[in-house]
Amino acid sequence: MRIVHESDHARLTVLSPHVVRVEWSPTGAFSDAPTQVVLDRDLAEDVAVEVTPWRDGVHVVTAGFELGYDGGEPTPSGLFLQVRGGVTSYHSTWRYGEPLRPHRALDGTARTLDNVDGRCELEPGIVSRDGYAVLDDSRSLTRTGPGVTEVGQREPGAIDLYVFAHGLDFRGALRDFYALTGPVPRVPRFVLGNWWSRYHPYSQEEYVALLDRFAADRLPFSVAVVDMDWHLTDVDPRFGSGWTGYTWDPRLFPDPQRFLDELHGRGLRVTLNDHPADGVRAFETAYPAMAEAMGVDPASEVPVPFDATSERFLAAFFEHVAHPMERDGVDFWWVDWQQGQHCAVPGLDPSWVLNERHFAELASTGRRPLVFSRYAGPGSHRTPIGFSGDTMISWDSLRFQPEFTASASNIGYGWWSHDIGGHWHGRKDVELTVRWVQLGVWSPVNRLHATASPFQGKEPWRFGPEAERLMGQALRLRHQLVPYLATMAERASADGIPLVEPVYHRHSQRDEAYAHRGTYFFGADLLCAPVVQPRDPRTGLARVDVWLPPGTWFDLETGRRYRAGEEGRTLAAWRDLAHTAVFAAAGTVLPLVAEDENGNGVALPEHLELRVFPGADGEHVLVEDDDGPESTRRVARTPLRLTSGTLTVGPAEGDVDVLPAVRTWTVSVVGADPVVLADVPVGEARQVEVGAGVGPSVLPECFALLDAAQVEHAAKDEVWGVLTRSTGRGSAGGRSALVAELMTMGLDESLLGALVEVLTADAEG
Repeated sequence: MRIVHESDHARLTVLSPHVVRVEWSPTGAFSDAPTQVVLDRDLAEDVAVEVTPWRDGVHVVTAGFELGYDGGEPTPSGLFLQVRGGVTSYHSTWRYGEPLRPHRALDGTARTLDNVDGRCELEPGIVSRDGYAVLDDSRSLTRTGPGVTEVGQREPGAIDLYVFAHGLDFRGALRDFYALTGPVPRVPRFVLGNWWSRYHPYSQEEYVALLDRFAADRLPFSVAVVDMDWHLTDVDPRFGSGWTGYTWDPRLFPDPQRFLDELHGRGLRVTLNDHPADGVRAFETAYPAMAEAMGVDPASEVPVPFDATSERFLAAFFEHVAHPMERDGVDFWWVDWQQGQHCAVPGLDPSWVLNERHFAELASTGRRPLVFSRYAGPGSHRTPIGFSGDTMISWDSLRFQPEFTASASNIGYGWWSHDIGGHWHGRKDVELTVRWVQLGVWSPVNRLHATASPFQGKEPWRFGPEAERLMGQALRLRHQLVPYLATMAERASADGIPLVEPVYHRHSQRDEAYAHRGTYFFGADLLCAPVVQPRDPRTGLARVDVWLPPGTWFDLETGRRYRAGEEGRTLAAWRDLAHTAVFAAAGTVLPLVAEDENGNGVALPEHLELRVFPGADGEHVLVEDDDGPESTRRVARTPLRLTSGTLTVGPAEGDVDVLPAVRTWTVSVVGADPVVLADVPVGEARQVEVGAGVGPSVLPECFALLDAAQVEHAAKDEVWGVLTRSTGRGSAGGRSALVAELMTMGLDESLLGALVEVLTADAEG
């Protein structure tokens, strides 16, 4: 950190070769105190900076930018920054007060999707296609002490900007952003499984019976969400509404401790919904203790109001309400603040207070902390998980969620939890629900949810046999992915790379990456393009457009291979209801929980399946730990290396005693019989020759497409005749001629598109 200019009203500080802080103070009172957003400004030990006088100010040059400041009150002509590196021919210049060009901006995220049916306006990110972006911290309160209520007001009229000038190095921008605002915490492993959530007045017996049904249907869950009806909601009107509450409803939960013990015994973690706005009132079990702590006569029945500005209230709340319930078995809280962004201290957002305090308080109990809550602006990545609000049930809502989730990475927010399946309104749509659950598999958090209606639950058996089967498959696949997800959660924390990453973060020079914003990387090795359009009613196929980056990719579900070449490949993918578009890069070694261990909870498995996608070298270092607090964390790492067609498993390193002593590894390669490595000690290595792999045969895939399509039999017979006569056309030229012939036959667009996709998958992009 180096101050390169300071005058009566202005101060410029270079924080890294690509980040500069710009301050303007009407009184010259500059502050280096941390703020609600910014925690640490020492981003680099030694930054090479050239500073020369310019007018009454300075000209500053680093490896990443050239800045000019004329010394006066900031204006577009007197304060500007040019990004170095040739990002654009002349547009990579930030000028104070001028917005980014809208079509070049890369937005971040939004506070909530409440009442949003489709797209919504997003807040700014810290990256752009023009190579610069601005984090405006002018309205953020300063921290005057360690507590969330120890904050101070900014000087009226003060300006505090952080200009990010990373060019198209979007990952580099995120690294500096996290260094400035704090790292992403490691989320507990149970976050990564399936969550069951429903706004419904469950009784204790009903909830347990539901879990019995899930178990009978082999539907694995890791988190049990209990919405607001866990507490008293039908209260005496003199106390107000029952929206806020902290006392178990004895009619529904006569033995809360037994209920919590039962859920824990089934491998589930538990979160309870809390709408904290009304504080603690006289009908609550905790009221006498809270009243005394706040200096209120308990006999008066005067309510103890929620006060985000009061350290006394917050300390009493955790001592007498939250922590006792956590000791009983509440693992974390769903803090559902809906009353806006204001309180008695101007600029202090109650959501920010609740998120930061809940997270710190749970950490103080010796757990790996977690809060499930609303987004409270930049810096919210420090307190995952985010609740995106009450989602509208519509195709437009589903269509926006992949882009919304990926774009959040542009402001470092990587752990959104959506209402999978939609919360309310709309109508029952079986296909929409299946597609949403499939999206949930490839989301940071997979939390099924529905509103308080007897007709809107997301239990798979409510949607007919086909949907029940497909939703069950999706939930089981998500559970199998937990080992991969745990490694990616480690990467998110250690390396600052979100689990869901826009394609343009890795391919920033390619227009196609920006054009396909519903496609995203899911961890290091997978590329997802969720199906968000209804199927063609005649063929049963839905279209999703995807850009495959350079290289070779495999369809994760079918094993079909796509060669994208050196330039990448734009693909119209067609999928029936049983499939979505997810691809694994050649060289991927994907660790999964084996199906025979597919039950509740997220204990470290004894049996893992390794899906190997040949064609390149690759490595996955499986990260597994005790899920404990950072101070005592014990972690083991197992390398899974694919080199020249040989897969080497292990040996595990680090705190290997957190792992099962021996493991079974089932190695699955496309088109080959699985190889089982049984009873392998974790400290030993094993090798398997995986070969080149063989994708599915073209003719059977084409036959399945034709057979399923509800089109004229004569058309099917004609197409099948062309296909069977052309089986010898294996060359690229032969396939091209076959495709050209099919295009003259007047087929439905979706059927033709799906056949062309199958026939040309392995051709060079």
